[in-house]
Amino acid sequence: MKKHKKHAKLERRNLGEHAPNEIAFVGTKCSEISTLVSEISKKIQPETKIAYLDASHSKDITASEYDVFTFHQSSGTLSLKNRLKADKYNNKILFNAYDLLFINGNHYQGDQQILVLDADKEASVLKRIDQLNNVQFIIKLTDKVDIFSFLIEKYPLLKDLPVYFASETEKITRHIEQIITKKIPPVKGLVLAGGKSVRMGSDKGLLDYHGNSQRDFAIEMMEKMGLKTFLSVRKEQHIERENVIEDVFLGLGPFGAICSAFQKDPNSAWLVLATDLPFIDQESLKLLLEKRNPSKIATAFKGKNKQFPEPLITIWEPKAYQRMLNFLAQGISCPRKVLINSEVEIVEIDDDLITNVNTPEEFQEVK
Repeated sequence: MKKHKKHAKLERRNLGEHAPNEIAFVGTKCSEISTLVSEISKKIQPETKIAYLDASHSKDITASEYDVFTFHQSSGTLSLKNRLKADKYNNKILFNAYDLLFINGNHYQGDQQILVLDADKEASVLKRIDQLNNVQFIIKLTDKVDIFSFLIEKYPLLKDLPVYFASETEKITRHIEQIITKKIPPVKGLVLAGGKSVRMGSDKGLLDYHGNSQRDFAIEMMEKMGLKTFLSVRKEQHIERENVIEDVFLGLGPFGAICSAFQKDPNSAWLVLATDLPFIDQESLKLLLEKRNPSKIATAFKGKNKQFPEPLITIWEPKAYQRMLNFLAQGISCPRKVLINSEVEIVEIDDDLITNVNTPEEFQEVK
């Protein structure tokens, strides 16, 4: 008798307790942790998206009768008061778009830790010893405190980790930036070949601009750059080849193709390339990769004389998946609208390079 499965088996995004990349300060009082977070955050590269997870120390908190969203009229800065309760699902939604989440380890666990050595908190560290299973480095508050013997007994490799004094915020910041860099998702290629090519009257992916089909040309171009590349198709196309992603978000065109790629691998960024862009070359793709900003949801080309970015020659980051699903829930399946209404790195390029070819007349003109 087959065991009944309640849920589809989906590939899951690599997340910690609360966020894609998180680090908890453990070993000292809350005020010291807050000060460290503040000082380090000031020195991290400005575009890096940082959040801090802490717990209130107020004894009496009355739940608000309604949620309050206060936006500053000129800067747009949001002050938020709501009744959202922290749990592992809500937190992962809240912190999806951040490059790094700092955590007060006195209240919440994190899958990476910074051990702060504070002579007054030895008992507190012993209490939390099981939380220190992935310490990245150590901070000393003074030179008069060493790693506690019970820590060395449980985690012998702690004595080999880098050690900084709390005053060495520049060195600490550089180390944290290395942690952020290590977590930048890899990029895979996605060639969009699932369109119905109604205006062209034949499959645009099979048109020959460069001596072979455009879809093969695009795949080869990406693979020469070291990107593992997939062909995005509709199920009824029946294309027999390796590295094919069939649409599972049906009837949504390129939007559905991008979401289907994220469902297959939510832990990679996807460099998406449509087959109706015959002038895009390897140099253009290299430029896009060089200008990539993983702190944004995407890095996109925009023609110098165009008003809007081109969504189908774009690097979509893993954090974009949740954003796209939020738009879909509103009945919007236009990837360009997602870009226009989100934080995106724009790379300007000559208009001609991102010219679309959609009709037989345009194809002959290009040829």
